[in-house]
Amino acid sequence: MQLNLALLKHYKTPLLITLISCGLFFVFAYNLERTQYLKLVTLYTALFGLFYWLIKKHSNNLKFLTLIAFLFRAVFILAIPNLSQDFYRFIWDGNMTILGFNPYLSTPEYQISQGFLNDFPNKMELYEGMGKLNASHFTNYPPINQFCFVLANLFPGTSILSSVIGLRLIIIAADFGTLYFGKKLLQILKLPAHHIFWYILNPFIIIELTGNLHFEGVMIFFLIWSLYLLVSGRWIWAAVVLALSISTKLIPLIFLPLVFQWFISNTTSNKQGITKLILFYTIVGGVTLLLFAPFFSSQFISNYTETVALWLQNFEFNASLYYIAREIGYALTGYNQIAIIGKIIPLVVILFVLIISFFRKNKTPITLITAMLLVLSFYYFTATTVHPWYVATLLALNVFTKYKFPLVWSFVIILSYLAYIQTGNANKHENLIVITIEYLIVYGVFFWDVYKNKLKAK
Repeated sequence: MQLNLALLKHYKTPLLITLISCGLFFVFAYNLERTQYLKLVTLYTALFGLFYWLIKKHSNNLKFLTLIAFLFRAVFILAIPNLSQDFYRFIWDGNMTILGFNPYLSTPEYQISQGFLNDFPNKMELYEGMGKLNASHFTNYPPINQFCFVLANLFPGTSILSSVIGLRLIIIAADFGTLYFGKKLLQILKLPAHHIFWYILNPFIIIELTGNLHFEGVMIFFLIWSLYLLVSGRWIWAAVVLALSISTKLIPLIFLPLVFQWFISNTTSNKQGITKLILFYTIVGGVTLLLFAPFFSSQFISNYTETVALWLQNFEFNASLYYIAREIGYALTGYNQIAIIGKIIPLVVILFVLIISFFRKNKTPITLITAMLLVLSFYYFTATTVHPWYVATLLALNVFTKYKFPLVWSFVIILSYLAYIQTGNANKHENLIVITIEYLIVYGVFFWDVYKNKLKAK
């Protein structure tokens, strides 16, 4: 008994911080609307401060950090997401596949108007929940995502909550897969194992992935697993797993050119390196196409490219450099030039990726991962749309580098939700002053990181 009391006394502060965090997460999950901006920012700031304290004070106690990472996620198990409505579309797509429809070939709006879905559970609630904009567009979620949506809908029960629980369990499992392979990769790189908890325990990750059900978590799991396999010398399996990551979210496609120098420098001859590189790309492409094959048709290609083009050239949210370009366009022509700027941005990003791929030395695991971080950051800095959960991939890569700006971004990204400041109105109405503050902080830390790392290199 004395031993237990002594142990309790020793862990009194971390246990108290854990209980307070659980309480704050509970309020976040069950008693918050995204239009309650003051409550949202206050809760998030408190959670971020407690998260920082827990890791700084208990970096050597990995079992404790792992336990509370699970505990914090468990708080959200029965919660309906309150900061995003995308999950309604996830459940819709999963039900479409189960009923024998190809989810890529028709929009929810069309299906409802034609009356095709008589046996579709909760169809009107899902249709209204996803919103008219989402319902009027074709799905853009790749096949592994679609498979997860099907699995979630097979979870016992016919309610929306039962499907939400299914989605959440998949994402939580992926997070702990990231924890497992992340620690192993850190060990190979001779970096402290607790670094992975800057991702796993981050309230941003817990809220956006476990809470709001964004599948970046599953994509990141496959990406970190693939990096672990690549660094371990099992590059064939790394290619297979990278294809799974791409087939969850397309964003890892941007990393493919970056492995060029890795293969050239880690083989006995350039010829052997080129051969392995071509085979690597062939495996990634082949597995990805194989996963898309069950949904393939000419209409699928048309619908999918249309959706991606719309995303690049029609939507805008929480952007930085794009908003500057947009204002210049307004000044010169008097109207929004997103259609033109949206076509230029991919070309600029491709050029940047090629420069980093061929002119930066990406020959070691850390320099390769750093190149991935820089390339993806550049893409988001120039993008027309940067939803909060996009930053999750930067945060995961950041674990293995010397950069700090993704961690800072994961904190200030909460400011993007102030687009919903009109109480009772879920329509986005962005405050450019708030966005300017967000990006001034992010860019400030980014340039400080670059400067500091250059000094260390010298």
